[in-house]
Amino acid sequence: MTRTYAPVAESVPSAPSAFRPAPPPPQDPPIYRDLMRTWAKRGRTLPGRHDPEWVRLAAPQVRPGQFSGSPDLPGDGR
Repeated sequence: MTRTYAPVAESVPSAPSAFRPAPPPPQDPPIYRDLMRTWAKRGRTLPGRHDPEWVRLAAPQVRPGQFSGSPDLPGDGR
């Protein structure tokens, strides 16, 4: 009797039990949480939060239509 073996990739787990849930992300130290709370009370920018002032400062200064696309006249042949 001849035995046939199926190829198995070593990098792929062979059973669903090989999958482990990701560990929970580490919690921030209390001193960091207190600092974030203090900054929030003072209206300061906080990491990972939307910052309207940054959005305003990073916005393009040139408005659409402020400058023409080409100084050439239509049908000028250039």
